[in-house]
Amino acid sequence: MRTPLLPVTMPSIYKKNGIAVPLPKRMALCSPDTQRALYAIRQELLAQQGDLVLSDLFRSYDMQLQSHKDYVSGQKKAFSPAPGGSLHEAGRAFDLDLGAIRISLSELWQIGKRHGAYPVIAQPDPKQSEAWHFDVRGSHNVVYEYYKRGEASNMKPYTAMAVSAILATDIRVDVFENRQGEAFLQSGLVRLGHTLGAIDGRIGMKTQAALADAGIALTSLDAMIQAVENQLQARFPDEYTSPDLLIADTGQPSTSDAIAAL
Repeated sequence: MRTPLLPVTMPSIYKKNGIAVPLPKRMALCSPDTQRALYAIRQELLAQQGDLVLSDLFRSYDMQLQSHKDYVSGQKKAFSPAPGGSLHEAGRAFDLDLGAIRISLSELWQIGKRHGAYPVIAQPDPKQSEAWHFDVRGSHNVVYEYYKRGEASNMKPYTAMAVSAILATDIRVDVFENRQGEAFLQSGLVRLGHTLGAIDGRIGMKTQAALADAGIALTSLDAMIQAVENQLQARFPDEYTSPDLLIADTGQPSTSDAIAAL
């Protein structure tokens, strides 16, 4: 089982006939731990007369490609990487309306931190580009730190983390061509704490040694992937299981209700 993308019902900046509507379904997908974070952050903001109003969450390959093209052409000022480089593609990044939170950005950072959502800028300055962007890195932060400390250098740390998160949802990352499963296997081993050099989709001696360290026999790719997935689910259960929340005070539907509505 790969990390599922669950539907989520959240307020959005978008309107239809002048009336605010929920985040469009094509964007309203996220990982289970991101769903938990969104619901919990919103509940805290509502208690302070604010709200969590989103402008972006999940992006498909085509949506990310268009966002990147808009950035390259100058139509969009905020940086947007090519497909394979954004946590939006894994349902682990969200953009929000800062005007709706009704608290300071530094206070929002503290709320986000409690629920595993972190900013991508260094200081809580609402005037800074990307002040509205938050990531729920989950176990993929292990990949970020792995690259940051120099265990591999074929990608920048943030890109490596995004690649890991995207592969975990079984979405294609172009750079690995026909080696998607091998790349997922490697990223999974890194998330489990093993060292194998670069995540490049090539099963060499270092990856084989990491498999042995994980107690996984060198067999078929499918069998090795399943073994890694089993360990990942045991280590990081919140990234695989639906929270199935019902927040009565906010009228927030449960996950099962949201799925049924699709």
